Amino acid sequence: MRRENWGSRFGFIMATAGFAVGMGNIWRFPYIVGESGGGAFLIVYLILTAIIGIPLLTAEISLGRKAQLTPLKGMKKLSGDSSFWNIIGWVEITATLLILGFYLMIMAWVTVYLKEYITGEAFAYNATNIQSHFVELQGNSSSILLYCLGIALLIAFVLARGLQGGVELVSKIFMPILLVMFILLAIGSNTLEGSEEGLKWYLSPDFSKINFQVILAALGQIFFSIGIALTAGFVFGSYLDPKKSDIPGSVGIVVLFDTAIAILAGFVIFPALFAFDIEPNAGPGLLFVTMASLFKEVPFGMFFGGVFFFLVFIAGFTSIIGLIEAIISTIIDSMNTSRIKAVIITVSTTFLLTIPSVLGFGVWQDIQPLGFSFFGLFDFISGKILLPLGGILISVYVAYIWGFSNFMRETNEGAKSLKVTKLWGFLMKYVIPIIIFIILVQGLRGVAMD
Repeated sequence: MRRENWGSRFGFIMATAGFAVGMGNIWRFPYIVGESGGGAFLIVYLILTAIIGIPLLTAEISLGRKAQLTPLKGMKKLSGDSSFWNIIGWVEITATLLILGFYLMIMAWVTVYLKEYITGEAFAYNATNIQSHFVELQGNSSSILLYCLGIALLIAFVLARGLQGGVELVSKIFMPILLVMFILLAIGSNTLEGSEEGLKWYLSPDFSKINFQVILAALGQIFFSIGIALTAGFVFGSYLDPKKSDIPGSVGIVVLFDTAIAILAGFVIFPALFAFDIEPNAGPGLLFVTMASLFKEVPFGMFFGGVFFFLVFIAGFTSIIGLIEAIISTIIDSMNTSRIKAVIITVSTTFLLTIPSVLGFGVWQDIQPLGFSFFGLFDFISGKILLPLGGILISVYVAYIWGFSNFMRETNEGAKSLKVTKLWGFLMKYVIPIIIFIILVQGLRGVAMD
């Protein structure tokens, strides 16, 4: 079976950015910042992105390009059929499936808000019931599951079109539009009365807020947002030309784009929060409550609200098709089946995994496995255990098993202005695995004590 390839470097960058830029940046980043002390979290996030995020995504994509296969078969090809290091593929696949177990639900929330702005229903809610509306929406399990089913069918349609006609095409069109729209929204949000206090809170670090839980949250956010150890980096790398593709330069652009959108989301949301006297630690509903409040106050709010939630939907959609494409490609490689069958299997599994998360806000809300809701459990295991574990494994494998000099030579093949240097060796061998391990252990200890 002939392996698909990217149509262009721009297509690869936009598809990878589309996978990276999603709910992690627009929905998850602001509420994690809100729960973690604002500016202090932002500094920790930027530092860890530079020393951990960029090297690890580069390493994962390079592994994929070297293997020219998806993680399960690719790691067997690189390290042997019975090698311990095949665990990298299984950790990545498991983390991806757990995230898919709640990502589709969040997409459904966004779709409901988009529908309400299109129909005008959104403006029926006033300042006193905007927050309760979101809670009621979460508890309406049957309606949310119907939206999930509709989105799943749309995902299946796009992914059935293949790599260039589906994932790449959608990403090339909508990612640049998303960036421009967020810049405009950030400008508008910062003209609201009282917004300067939110901007000050967002950009002024309180270093007393920094503890292991904040650092762990930043690390988990980097993995979730950039997409490290989430299968797609490995898979997307496997579609690259082994000799001509510029991995370091492309990763630099992807991470810059991803980080810019996340920071812009903060510039949009936190000034609006303080303008409408909403607590920044409002949790997972932060995006929905804040933006609904914002669009009631700005001129042409109905139009801008509709555009905003459409773009959030597109960001989430490009991200979820990247996640699902990674599973589809893995099934095709591992089971030697057709793309259509792999699409049906993967999209159906995604929908089934979503059901516990949706019901966990409704009829199953009293079921608390390990003290978590199903959504909280999936998020905790994937974001705070499996993704950091995958990062450690990738770093150690590249530095010691593959060998850093081999990695550097392979990754710099086709590289232009930005290249892997020997300094990266120190990071990959010592800094990255030690930092992730310490943060992971301390974070889990803190959760156990709680």
